[in-house]
Amino acid sequence: MKHIIRQFFQREAHPVIQFIKYAMCGGAATMVDLVLFNLLAWKVLPALGANDPLVRLFGLDVVPVDDMLRAKRYYLIKTITFFFSNLTAYILNVLWVFKPGRHSRLKEIGLFYAVSIVSWLIGMGLGWMLIRYSGWETSFAYLANMVTSVMINYVCRKYLVFHG
Repeated sequence: MKHIIRQFFQREAHPVIQFIKYAMCGGAATMVDLVLFNLLAWKVLPALGANDPLVRLFGLDVVPVDDMLRAKRYYLIKTITFFFSNLTAYILNVLWVFKPGRHSRLKEIGLFYAVSIVSWLIGMGLGWMLIRYSGWETSFAYLANMVTSVMINYVCRKYLVFHG
């Protein structure tokens, strides 16, 4: 048991422990994304519908917006939050999960963001289509985006960006 716990305090870890640590860092980055996304979607660029689970849960007052405008604003807001959440993820991954140095620091950051952009574009397309063509609530489209991104990012970061 001590051996397992010790792996949480060092970079070298069994792949299962490494994925758990990665998921924890992803959780922190997701919290940055989620909080910033919802604040922007609620107060800056209204994109939350009246039936959105977050709106209902917290009893938020929202500005009515049609699905086409919501989809456009979703895309813009996700673009903004992408940069902040990925910066959080990069810093935590380098400090705790993966061994950096496979590439120069500049190339490593570039690859990190490149992988993120690919998974983000795939998830964004999915989220946009779910809102625009299926009428999904913004929060559910956000979750679909998140699941897609996590799967793609872990594999690519582990094997292409860092020393697995």
